[in-house]
Amino acid sequence: MRIDEILATSDEPVFSFEFFPPKSDEGERNLRDTLEDLRAFEPDFVSVTYGAGGSTRARTVELTKWIKNDLGIEAMAHLSCVGSSREDLHQTLDGIAAAGIDNVLALRGDPPRGETEWRPHPQGLHYSTELAALIREDYPFCIGAACFPEVHPAAPDMASDLRFLAEKVRSGASFLITQLFLDNELYFRFLDEARATGIEVPIIPGIMPITNVGQIKTITGMCGASIPQALLEALEWREDDPSAVLQLGVAYATLQCAELLARGAPGIHFYTLNRSPATRAILSALNLLRPWVRREVVRTAE
Repeated sequence: MRIDEILATSDEPVFSFEFFPPKSDEGERNLRDTLEDLRAFEPDFVSVTYGAGGSTRARTVELTKWIKNDLGIEAMAHLSCVGSSREDLHQTLDGIAAAGIDNVLALRGDPPRGETEWRPHPQGLHYSTELAALIREDYPFCIGAACFPEVHPAAPDMASDLRFLAEKVRSGASFLITQLFLDNELYFRFLDEARATGIEVPIIPGIMPITNVGQIKTITGMCGASIPQALLEALEWREDDPSAVLQLGVAYATLQCAELLARGAPGIHFYTLNRSPATRAILSALNLLRPWVRREVVRTAE
């Protein structure tokens, strides 16, 4: 089923998980265990990332196919322009179509490992807008795209980033997933500015539960996301106690998701890093709390 149709017809928030193709047999076993654990939560869809330079191209398609056909969970394959000619992209898209997958996340992609500058393939594409247009022209897929509440690292400012985002939508993207953020006001401010620019498609917040201090510093540094100072200090104070970091990370993400859903976010996309405990704990709390349900408190006179 197309993700834009899921978003349009669901009466409940849409919950989704993101995974990356493992590079070892042990990693594959761990991922399969994680997927089995999270399967019980009946996610609306799962997405599978695409390695820099297309390094996991075949594994991305195979894993997405397995999730959809064997686990019965709707799935989305990521696809990037890096290191691929137009012919390469068509071959990959043909494989995605042959696997019965309905959804593709169109990305420019990051430079291959060890490189800092992004270079297009000589016979390839320069931008995610071009990739979305290519997909829309030749395939029936539902197309998703990425967005950045704190501005894409390569963009000079928010205004230019939003103009480019509007072009992604015009090129075929029917929903957006944000880069991770740790301050909800960044999402809501970004949402207001996107709507003011004329971008009306659903914008799903992407949330990464913090499980390791060094890891979240590295990831936010790479993608240009910020860590609120109070949260950073609380994490660093617990840095020598991994269980305390995990507890704080789960609690913080649960509160973050609850506020997002209570204020109208269409769902949550969890960056799981191929692990399930944190996401399971957060989803369990959200399903009990159901913050998206508006409750009227009736006070009776004593």
